[in-house]
Amino acid sequence: MSSSRSKISRTTAFLLSAAVATALTGCADDGRHAPSHPRRAAATSGPTTITVAATGDFLLHQPLVTQAAEDAAKSGRHGWDFLPMLNQLHPLIDSADIGICHMETPVATRRGPFEGYPAFNSPPQIVDAIRDLGYDTCSTASNHTLDQGDAGVRRTLGALDAAGVRHTGSARGPGEAERTDLLDAQGVKVAQLSYTYGTNGIPIPPSRPWLVNSGLDAPTILHAAARARADGAAIVIVSLHWGEEYRHAPTDEQRTLARRLLASPDVDLIIGDHAHVVQPFDQINGKWVVYGMGNQIANPIANGQDTHEGLVARFQLTRDAAGRWRAAASFVPTLVEAGPPIRLVDLPHALASADLPAGTRARYRAALNRTTAAVRSLGSKVPVLDGPLPSSPAPAEQLAGP
Repeated sequence: MSSSRSKISRTTAFLLSAAVATALTGCADDGRHAPSHPRRAAATSGPTTITVAATGDFLLHQPLVTQAAEDAAKSGRHGWDFLPMLNQLHPLIDSADIGICHMETPVATRRGPFEGYPAFNSPPQIVDAIRDLGYDTCSTASNHTLDQGDAGVRRTLGALDAAGVRHTGSARGPGEAERTDLLDAQGVKVAQLSYTYGTNGIPIPPSRPWLVNSGLDAPTILHAAARARADGAAIVIVSLHWGEEYRHAPTDEQRTLARRLLASPDVDLIIGDHAHVVQPFDQINGKWVVYGMGNQIANPIANGQDTHEGLVARFQLTRDAAGRWRAAASFVPTLVEAGPPIRLVDLPHALASADLPAGTRARYRAALNRTTAAVRSLGSKVPVLDGPLPSSPAPAEQLAGP
């Protein structure tokens, strides 16, 4: 994605933190996890393919905040450092043209106080990690968006602005809410829209209806998608906070809404969050919906094993001779390892290590199998990305489709 941020400075920040994490954990990345940077390369004849990487809920329960404080202290610094916990995401996100996160919770001031469930008030230092991992934009419409009211929305969007991370789904005023935020991926303009089913019963002030995009109304979403297209978006991605918590199967309402949105020429891809467990990928009208990507990072000792599991969804969008975009889908299963220390694990990468203890290998293999089964439960044969990150994309027709 073209932006004002320096790719070199962002990668340098990550490498410094990764060096600390390696010193703490005693393990380093192999060739698959060496930083690769195709995303900023200039195209000479106009790109025909871009890559999008998207992940699930960033849900900062208190054990994660405690771990971030411990990691900062181990490196001789005060405060909270989330990069050691998350560093295995870096090559998966930073190698994509556009990296999309779901910032489910509002942030506090840099010194707190911080709160977990049920009314989250998260350390804004998570936004520093989001930037350094390679994310370009975050959806911010969720059932927790208004946990800290108008002030929480303003702090969250201000922190993302300060980090150079784009955002969509909540706003500080009507102009910001109405504006189409176009990302530039090697000359291809991409719009992301973000909506939530509700706000946990917290009322949206009548005088500030623009605070969060609440309500999964198909005509409203399609109107915004058409406006994004009119504003120049070649690709429109819709992020939806929807479904039933802790349920792998999408609800009838999810499937109905997905069919209606993907019937429109103005919506190219749907990515979903909220269930806190992985839900399936499916193709509708030749376009992909991911009903739920699970938790990207959350309390590893709460609500059962499936909530520890998530994925990185990757899409290679290829423009054909007629100018239509076709997407090839793949995914990388992940796991939040309770530790200590708490760490997010790239499961295919971990399972490739000959040094992995037998018990850990069996547990990781079971998690990978559960995630794969959930992803494919509607019949789509979506491949696991378990080798080197692709430097030249496979044709869309080879990967896309059930």
